[in-house]
Amino acid sequence: MHNFKELDIWKESKDFCVLVYKLTLDFPKSEIYGLTSQINRAVVSIPSNIAEGAGRGTDKDFSRFISISLGSSFELETQLIIAKEINFIDKKTFDNLINKLNVIQKKLVNFNKYLKKK
Repeated sequence: MHNFKELDIWKESKDFCVLVYKLTLDFPKSEIYGLTSQINRAVVSIPSNIAEGAGRGTDKDFSRFISISLGSSFELETQLIIAKEINFIDKKTFDNLINKLNVIQKKLVNFNKYLKKK
């Protein structure tokens, strides 16, 4: 069992989650049950699954939850692309978010490789 609060990947994805939640506050209110909700569910899933996996008894179980986090990150990336294309996010903000998300994705992949080798 791992202490998720000590994992850099959890801290980074949790901070990213807060950033995205704040961003979606400016989305049109008509999207509260649409894209806003989808984005918020996907982004919160990333650190949540890291935390849940850390509480599992084996690295194999933990690895499965890291994979779920990674899947949520790709879902989020798709939703951010859509939000940009419908002008909910400007290009500069979008580029910043995608860069941060890509770093998180790479760290998730590398951490998962580490867990599978243990």
